[in-house]
Amino acid sequence: MQSPDARMLLHCAVPTALAGAAGAVVSGVLAGGKGAIGAAVGAFVVILFMGIGQIVLQRTAKSFPHLFQAMGLMLYTTQILLLAVVLAVFKNTTLFDTKAFAFTLLGATVVWVVCQAVSHSKAKILYVEPDSSETGKQVASGASS
Repeated sequence: MQSPDARMLLHCAVPTALAGAAGAVVSGVLAGGKGAIGAAVGAFVVILFMGIGQIVLQRTAKSFPHLFQAMGLMLYTTQILLLAVVLAVFKNTTLFDTKAFAFTLLGATVVWVVCQAVSHSKAKILYVEPDSSETGKQVASGASS
């Protein structure tokens, strides 16, 4: 993973983890230990799903730039479906508080998406990858004419 990609992933994961920690503290106070566990699991699921999604999207953008938009739509649809499966699996669990899990999941997702949008808007991403060998030839031939 290149440095700008890792930086963008880090700029999303750290605030999301902090939001998950805040959710765990609030849930721990309001719902006890099971609430804190539910909030931590919710934040973990968001970081896992969104992190894997961002890595897949970045690799797709580099390998198949013409498929980037379609892959993004497919990826987010898949993430929503997988999240529905996770919610269905943990629907009646007694391992943790499901309300704390759901609210932290929602809050952490909002934090991730906002951080991703801000990070992407601040990134200096080239629209076209310059070919250094061609650029050097053009500069040399332009200087001689």
